[in-house]
Amino acid sequence: MNYQNNLAFATALDEQDELKGFSKQFLVPQHNGQDVIYLCGNSLGLQPVTAQQYVLDQFANWKNLGIEGFFEGDDPWLGYHKKLIGTLADLAGAKKEEITIMNSLTVNLHLLMVSFYKPTSKRYKIIMEGGAFPSDQYAFASQARFHGYDPKETIIEIFPREGEAILRTEDILKTIIDNADELALVLFGGVNYFTGQFYDIEAITKAAHQVGAFAGFDLAHAAGNVLLKLHEWDVDFAAWCSYKYMNSGPGGISGIFVHEKHFNNQSLSRFEGWWGYREDKRFLMTHDFEPEIGAAGWQLSTSPVMLLTLHKAALDIFQQAGGLKPLRLKSELLTGYLEFLIEEINKTKGDEVFKIITPKNKNERGCQLSIVCKANARKTFDFLTSKGVIGDWREPNVIRLSPVPLYNKFKQVFSAAAILADSLQEN
Repeated sequence: MNYQNNLAFATALDEQDELKGFSKQFLVPQHNGQDVIYLCGNSLGLQPVTAQQYVLDQFANWKNLGIEGFFEGDDPWLGYHKKLIGTLADLAGAKKEEITIMNSLTVNLHLLMVSFYKPTSKRYKIIMEGGAFPSDQYAFASQARFHGYDPKETIIEIFPREGEAILRTEDILKTIIDNADELALVLFGGVNYFTGQFYDIEAITKAAHQVGAFAGFDLAHAAGNVLLKLHEWDVDFAAWCSYKYMNSGPGGISGIFVHEKHFNNQSLSRFEGWWGYREDKRFLMTHDFEPEIGAAGWQLSTSPVMLLTLHKAALDIFQQAGGLKPLRLKSELLTGYLEFLIEEINKTKGDEVFKIITPKNKNERGCQLSIVCKANARKTFDFLTSKGVIGDWREPNVIRLSPVPLYNKFKQVFSAAAILADSLQEN
């Protein structure tokens, strides 16, 4: 698209947008009596208008039915999570049996590593992206120590080449091949939280399998953001949170994917819990564990219905929007427009005052643009906030802005870029 740097162009794009009505389904924080320009969905999505009523309905069921709420009413709690599986499977590019909802993200990564990180004296190393979100770093290091290995010798972090901001797929694949004999697991992010780079999950998975290692992914910044085909790509396992692009509330419940090829793999260890037991026999209270078929066999504890309720409120909106494909098309246009406007600022100044380190190729990124400020970075971020533009700050000099297709508009992107330009005068 040939973008234009004017309000009339942005307004026209909004008028043509087939998804424009969905912004009304979210509650927007206020600044000086006006809606903020919320470009922080990569950290916490906005609250769906329906979320409160969905929760109140379950409070009423709790009040009126008590324990019978698990079996009676319009939404019996025993199978409530199943109402969400279809939409989640579509978002993940998975079969329904390969998806379940449970716990929180890092807990699920630990539980999945019980099954898929089985180090031996020969194969014990883990490959991950350098600069992954700290919780991943902590989790993987603690897993290595738990098995008696030194994380410094066990974990291989792949960093961009000197002078570059993003990883080259060829370097990831080469590292996998170079460590073929000692590699147990490749556990990458789907989208890097800092740069916004969307990794080539299919190529990474294929390379891991070729050397006899498992391939898993932390999809915290990918789920609900980019198109995924976890089953087709032959990914072994994945986990994600629901509070970023899936708008399911702070600390919202997590989901997992386990490829169907592992359902009957008796060599995989797993921690066991009552909620993962065969549903048709669960209330017989037998002694020996028989897992439910599919990813549900990795469940441990009774589903937290209130968290599931918030998740459902958000996923219902994805379903109304027709899934991720139409949202992704708008996302590419929105993010591309923000990129264009930032480049226009640089042209005006004759200098790259705002350097975008997120990949330029739309297939290698999601909503997020990570912007390095050449000077006065923190002041620039604070100026944006003071003008009602809500983004995200990362040390030492990066501002992350994420125009989300469900609730952001092209006019908002235009206004945010104009305020970013104004910050140069202020600072």
